[in-house]
Amino acid sequence: MKILTGNSNRPLAEAISAFLNLPLTSASVRRFSDMEVFVEINENVRGEDVFVIQSTSYPANDNLMELLVAMDALKRGSARRITAVIPYYGYARQDRKSGPRTPISAKLVANLITSAGADRVLTLDLHAGQIQGFFDIPTDNLFAAPVFTQDIMERGNGAPLTIVSPDVGGVVRARAIAKRLDADLAIIDKRRERAGVSEVMNIIGDIGDRRCILVDDIVDSAGTLCNAAAALVDAGALSVSAYVTHGVLSGGAVARVSASPLEELVMTDSIQATEAVRLAQNIRQLSIAPLLGEAMRRISDERSVSSLFEMAAKS
Repeated sequence: MKILTGNSNRPLAEAISAFLNLPLTSASVRRFSDMEVFVEINENVRGEDVFVIQSTSYPANDNLMELLVAMDALKRGSARRITAVIPYYGYARQDRKSGPRTPISAKLVANLITSAGADRVLTLDLHAGQIQGFFDIPTDNLFAAPVFTQDIMERGNGAPLTIVSPDVGGVVRARAIAKRLDADLAIIDKRRERAGVSEVMNIIGDIGDRRCILVDDIVDSAGTLCNAAAALVDAGALSVSAYVTHGVLSGGAVARVSASPLEELVMTDSIQATEAVRLAQNIRQLSIAPLLGEAMRRISDERSVSSLFEMAAKS
């Protein structure tokens, strides 16, 4: 078993390496003067079970190309099996034809990853579950819910708790966490006029004098999250925090979160934190290295990954 990483999220790869007590494979991932990606593996990988850790986060196209070129290098180096470990799967929001003459980019990227030489994919909280079906190779979609649940339990203050889905599409995710915590569930009914712009219409559920926790998979511009937090506070919530798997936080999102009524935004480290995120007073990251590391170990040992979910659900 060998672990290779690109440049998208080296701190996470190093944390996984430490968890598994395995050194990262020596490789050179660099650019030519015209920004072409070049990858050279400095160790023998013939017959090895290799895991390539690479989030396709900003800059998405550069990081995606690093992943594809690295897998091609491994395939040509006669690696026995290549597993693409993609903590954040970019292009996942383009999972269907949203209008005439639009692409299904999530499927295109799945085809590219498969064609580049991946034998298996390991990812975390896909934006849409059906993306697993876009791959013609085994694909494991892990969930951050156990990590979030543990953190919420440890930071409980005794106030009645309500888990809130910021939109109808996220109800299944929010309900799963609410069930683990034996908490109530509320739903934000929102209207989205265009991409990145949303308006809260109604709040479904009891949130008065309760500790409210918003749960989502991706926070990008943070407009939806901040609008939902403001609406919850106006409706009488005792406090509002948010747990989100992937902190994209583009543009002025960090400033927006800092100025919002959100007591805290908690994210995983599936995407490497920017300097602005590290300096923000109300943004915190949780490590998913143990979760990914354990899944990688089980895949390498040909053991069940689904039993990992069952164990997490009982904890």
